[in-house]
Amino acid sequence: MRTWTPAEADRRLTMVRSACLRLPETGERPSHAGPGFFIRGNKMFVTFLDDHHDDGRLAIWCAAPEGVQQEMIETEPERFFRPPYVGHRGWLGVHLLTVGQGELDAIAREAYRCVAPKTLIKQLDSDSSTVDDHR
Repeated sequence: MRTWTPAEADRRLTMVRSACLRLPETGERPSHAGPGFFIRGNKMFVTFLDDHHDDGRLAIWCAAPEGVQQEMIETEPERFFRPPYVGHRGWLGVHLLTVGQGELDAIAREAYRCVAPKTLIKQLDSDSSTVDDHR
Protein backbone atom coordinates (compact mmCIF):
# COMPACT_ATOMS: atom_id res chain seq x y z
CA MET A 1 0.00 0.00 0.00
CA ARG A 2 1.35 3.39 -1.02
CA THR A 3 2.17 5.54 2.04
CA TRP A 4 3.84 8.57 0.40
CA THR A 5 2.60 11.51 -1.62
CA PRO A 6 3.58 12.38 -5.20
CA ALA A 7 5.47 15.36 -3.75
CA GLU A 8 7.50 13.01 -1.51
CA ALA A 9 8.27 10.77 -4.50
CA ASP A 10 9.48 13.83 -6.44
CA ARG A 11 11.64 14.91 -3.49
CA ARG A 12 13.20 11.45 -3.22
CA LEU A 13 13.84 11.31 -6.97
CA THR A 14 15.65 14.65 -6.67
CA MET A 15 17.80 13.11 -3.91
CA VAL A 16 18.59 10.09 -6.10
CA ARG A 17 19.48 12.35 -9.03
CA SER A 18 21.79 14.37 -6.80
CA ALA A 19 23.53 11.21 -5.57
CA CYS A 20 23.93 9.61 -9.00
CA LEU A 21 24.55 12.47 -11.40
CA ARG A 22 27.47 13.90 -9.43
CA LEU A 23 29.50 10.79 -10.28
CA PRO A 24 31.82 10.80 -13.35
CA GLU A 25 30.24 10.25 -16.78
CA THR A 26 26.77 9.40 -15.53
CA GLY A 27 23.42 10.16 -17.06
CA GLU A 28 19.74 9.50 -16.62
CA ARG A 29 17.23 8.03 -19.01
CA PRO A 30 13.93 6.19 -18.82
CA SER A 31 14.37 2.51 -18.14
CA HIS A 32 12.01 -0.41 -17.66
CA ALA A 33 10.14 0.81 -14.60
CA GLY A 34 11.35 4.36 -14.02
CA PRO A 35 14.36 6.63 -14.30
CA GLY A 36 17.61 4.70 -14.65
CA PHE A 37 21.08 6.01 -13.94
CA PHE A 38 23.82 4.86 -16.26
CA ILE A 39 27.57 5.09 -16.67
CA ARG A 40 28.60 6.19 -20.17
CA GLY A 41 25.04 5.63 -21.30
CA ASN A 42 25.03 1.85 -21.16
CA LYS A 43 25.84 0.46 -17.71
CA MET A 44 23.01 0.92 -15.24
CA PHE A 45 23.99 1.21 -11.59
CA VAL A 46 20.78 2.56 -9.98
CA THR A 47 17.11 2.62 -10.94
CA PHE A 48 14.33 4.55 -9.19
CA LEU A 49 10.95 2.89 -8.66
CA ASP A 50 7.71 4.40 -7.42
CA ASP A 51 5.28 1.62 -6.43
CA HIS A 52 6.59 -0.77 -9.11
CA HIS A 53 3.77 -3.18 -10.03
CA ASP A 54 1.89 -1.93 -6.94
CA ASP A 55 4.56 -3.32 -4.60
CA GLY A 56 4.02 -0.55 -2.04
CA ARG A 57 7.64 0.61 -2.20
CA LEU A 58 9.31 3.89 -3.01
CA ALA A 59 12.75 2.48 -3.69
CA ILE A 60 15.91 2.20 -5.67
CA TRP A 61 17.47 -0.97 -6.95
CA CYS A 62 21.25 -0.71 -7.11
CA ALA A 63 24.33 -2.72 -7.87
CA ALA A 64 26.04 -3.97 -4.71
CA PRO A 65 29.31 -5.72 -3.86
CA GLU A 66 29.18 -9.47 -3.48
CA GLY A 67 27.57 -10.54 -0.21
CA VAL A 68 26.22 -7.10 0.71
CA GLN A 69 22.66 -7.83 -0.39
CA GLN A 70 22.27 -10.79 1.95
CA GLU A 71 24.00 -9.02 4.84
CA MET A 72 21.86 -5.88 4.58
CA ILE A 73 18.60 -7.81 4.24
CA GLU A 74 19.45 -9.96 7.26
CA THR A 75 20.48 -7.04 9.47
CA GLU A 76 17.91 -4.41 8.37
CA PRO A 77 14.99 -6.05 6.52
CA GLU A 78 12.78 -3.01 7.09
CA ARG A 79 15.21 -0.91 5.00
CA PHE A 80 16.60 -3.32 2.41
CA PHE A 81 15.17 -6.05 0.19
CA ARG A 82 16.01 -8.37 -2.69
CA PRO A 83 14.58 -6.73 -5.80
CA PRO A 84 12.88 -8.70 -8.55
CA TYR A 85 14.62 -9.16 -11.91
CA VAL A 86 18.08 -8.07 -10.69
CA GLY A 87 18.22 -9.51 -7.16
CA HIS A 88 19.68 -12.78 -8.41
CA ARG A 89 22.72 -10.74 -9.56
CA GLY A 90 23.26 -9.39 -6.05
CA TRP A 91 21.54 -6.04 -6.57
CA LEU A 92 20.07 -4.43 -3.47
CA GLY A 93 16.65 -2.84 -3.00
CA VAL A 94 16.60 0.23 -0.75
CA HIS A 95 13.43 1.71 0.77
CA LEU A 96 13.93 5.42 0.08
CA LEU A 97 11.79 6.60 2.97
CA THR A 98 14.39 5.13 5.35
CA VAL A 99 17.54 6.89 4.07
CA GLY A 100 18.84 10.45 4.15
CA GLN A 101 20.93 12.20 1.51
CA GLY A 102 24.30 11.25 3.01
CA GLU A 103 23.49 7.55 3.13
CA LEU A 104 21.97 7.70 -0.34
CA ASP A 105 25.15 9.34 -1.65
CA ALA A 106 27.22 6.50 -0.16
CA ILE A 107 24.92 3.81 -1.58
CA ALA A 108 25.00 5.35 -5.07
CA ARG A 109 28.77 5.71 -4.92
CA GLU A 110 29.20 2.04 -3.95
CA ALA A 111 26.80 0.95 -6.71
CA TYR A 112 28.80 3.03 -9.18
CA ARG A 113 32.04 1.37 -8.07
CA CYS A 114 30.50 -2.06 -8.75
CA VAL A 115 29.76 -1.22 -12.39
CA ALA A 116 32.20 1.50 -13.51
CA PRO A 117 35.33 0.78 -15.53
CA LYS A 118 38.61 1.02 -13.62
CA THR A 119 39.51 4.34 -15.26
CA LEU A 120 36.37 5.98 -13.89
CA ILE A 121 36.88 4.47 -10.43
CA LYS A 122 40.38 5.94 -10.46
CA GLN A 123 38.91 9.32 -11.47
CA LEU A 124 36.29 9.06 -8.72
CA ASP A 125 38.97 8.29 -6.13
CA SER A 126 41.12 11.16 -7.41
CA ASP A 127 38.17 13.58 -7.32
CA SER A 128 37.38 12.46 -3.76
CA SER A 129 40.91 13.05 -2.51
CA THR A 130 40.91 16.53 -4.06
CA VAL A 131 37.66 17.36 -2.27
CA ASP A 132 39.04 15.95 1.00
CA ASP A 133 42.22 18.04 0.63
CA HIS A 134 40.15 21.23 0.52
CA ARG A 135 38.09 20.58 3.66
